[in-house]
Amino acid sequence: MSQFFMNQKSDLVNEAIEGALISSGFHNLSQLDVGPDIRVVVRNDWDKSRVALISGGGSGHEPAHVGFVGKGMLTAAVCGDIFASPSVDAVLSAIVNVTGNKGCLLIVKNYTGDRLNFGLAAEKAKKLGFKVDLVMVTDDIALPDNPQPRGIAGTALVHKVAGYAAEQGKSLKDVTALANKAIAATASIGLAFSTCHVPGEKRDDRVKEGQSELGMGIHGEPGASTLKTQNSEEIVSVLVDKLAKHNPDGKKVALLVNNLGGFSALEMAVLTREVLKTDLGKTVKQLVGPATLVSALDMKGFSLSTLVLTPSLEEALLAPVEASGWQSAVKVKTPKVIKGKKVASQQKVKPSENAKVAAVVKAICSTLVGLESELNQLDAKVGDGDTGSTFAAGAGKVLKDLKAKALPLDDLSSLLTCVGEQLAVVMGGSSGVLMSIMFTAAGQKLEEGEPLAKALSWGLDRMQHYGGAQPGHRTMIDALHPAFEALVAGKDLKKVAAAAKKGSDSTARMSSAKAGRSSYLNKDSLNGVKDPGAYAVEQVFAELAKGSKA
Repeated sequence: MSQFFMNQKSDLVNEAIEGALISSGFHNLSQLDVGPDIRVVVRNDWDKSRVALISGGGSGHEPAHVGFVGKGMLTAAVCGDIFASPSVDAVLSAIVNVTGNKGCLLIVKNYTGDRLNFGLAAEKAKKLGFKVDLVMVTDDIALPDNPQPRGIAGTALVHKVAGYAAEQGKSLKDVTALANKAIAATASIGLAFSTCHVPGEKRDDRVKEGQSELGMGIHGEPGASTLKTQNSEEIVSVLVDKLAKHNPDGKKVALLVNNLGGFSALEMAVLTREVLKTDLGKTVKQLVGPATLVSALDMKGFSLSTLVLTPSLEEALLAPVEASGWQSAVKVKTPKVIKGKKVASQQKVKPSENAKVAAVVKAICSTLVGLESELNQLDAKVGDGDTGSTFAAGAGKVLKDLKAKALPLDDLSSLLTCVGEQLAVVMGGSSGVLMSIMFTAAGQKLEEGEPLAKALSWGLDRMQHYGGAQPGHRTMIDALHPAFEALVAGKDLKKVAAAAKKGSDSTARMSSAKAGRSSYLNKDSLNGVKDPGAYAVEQVFAELAKGSKA
C-alpha cells in the first residue's frame, strides 16, 4: 500500500513543480519549455544584467531548490527525479537560457551525480562561449574524516549569500569568492529518528525504537553513528559539541534550524530552545528557522547549520529576498516576561446560616450520594459506569462543607457560585465543568437581581451553549429543561418533579444520543434505558417535592 500522496509516480515531480509555481506569493516563477524531460524553474523577472545563480539536484528536498528562486537568491533551479541528479542537458539548458554577459555561478551540493552532471554542463557551456564558474557546498561535519563532505542544509545559506552578491551587481569572480567564503564558514550536522519514505519503495526501518541516527544523509543513507536516545537535551548536547569544534574561537554565528520533513512545529520549537540555551547558543547572533528549508521528504529528523559571521556575510544574510521558500533571519534576543495578575482559583465567601436553604442543599446532595450505585449500574449500560461516582463526589464535597458550616447559605448568588467552583474541581471530566457552568452563570444572574427560577434557567442555557447538548439529545438536559421551565412558570415542586420525570422517561425512548459517550452506541444498546444524568435530576426533584407542602 502506498504511503505517499500522489497520482502517478511518473508525474509526481512535474505536478509538484506546477503546484509550487501556482502558489508562489511573488508570482515571479516560470518553467522553461525546452523539452518534456527537462525541468528548469526560472525567475520570470530576470534580465540577464547580473551574474546568474543556478542550483538544483534531485527533488524531494523542498522547498529547495525551487523555493529559493527569486530576487536576491537563485536565478534558476534544475530539478531531477526524486533524489536523482538532473541531466547534463537540463543543467546546460538552464545555463544557456539565463546567462548574460556577466556569466553564471553553479551552486552544487557535494554529491557525485550533481558534481558530474553540473560539472560537464559547465564545461559544455564554456565551450559555447559562456562564462561559468562552479562552487561545491561541503557543510556536513557528521563524518569528520570524509575527504568529500556532503552538502546539506547549509546550502540554503550559500544561496542566500551568493544571491545577495549577484543582486548587488558584483562580478562573477566576486560572487564566486563570497560563495566560497560562505561555504568555508558553514558547518552542518543532522540527526533522524527514522529515514524517509521514498515513493514506491518500502521504508528502511533500521533505526530502532527509542534510538536516533547521527548524520543520516538527506537521501536516507546511513549516518555516522547511532545514539541510544531520543531525549532532546542529550541529542542537542552531542550535536552542538561537534559544531563548536568548527568555531573554536567562539565567534558570532548565524544558526539555521532545519526540519528534514517529519518533525512537528512543537518539536522544532523545543529543539530551538534546547540549542539556544547551550554554550553554542551564546554565540548565535542571527537565527534562521526553525523551518523546513532543505528537507528529505518525510524524514523524522532535523539539522543544525552554523555560519560564522563577518560583516559582509551578515549583511548578505539579512538582505530581503523574493523567494517563497526562504525564512528571514532574526536577531536572537531573550524574550521578555510580562508579569500578570493571578486570578484567585476560588472565590472567597463568607459562611452564613439559613435553615431552609440548608435543608434543600442537604436533600439534593444526600439524594445524589445515595444514588451512586444505582446510577453507576445504569451508566454501565450506556456509558463508562461512573456517573454515580462522579455525582456523589461533587455532592459529598458540598455536604462536607455544609456540615462544617462553610457555605454562604444566606446569600444564594454566592452559594451557587461557590458550589459551581467546588464541582469543577471535585467532579472532574466534562460533567463537573458543565454543572459548574450552570451554577456559576446562575449565581451571576442572581447577583444581577434575577429571581432564582430565571437564574437557574439562564445557567442551563449557558450549559447548553458551551456543552452543545440540547433537549432531545439524550442527556440530563432532557430532565433539567422541562423542570426549569416549570419553575419559571411558577408551578409547585410536585409539578416541577413531574416535568423532570417526564423528560427523564423520554430518554429511554430515544433511539440515539447526540452527546456524551452514549452517542457512540447503537439503538439496541439504548432502548429502554434512561439517561443516568436525566434520572439523577428526576430523583432530586422527586425528593424535593416530598419535602414541599401539598
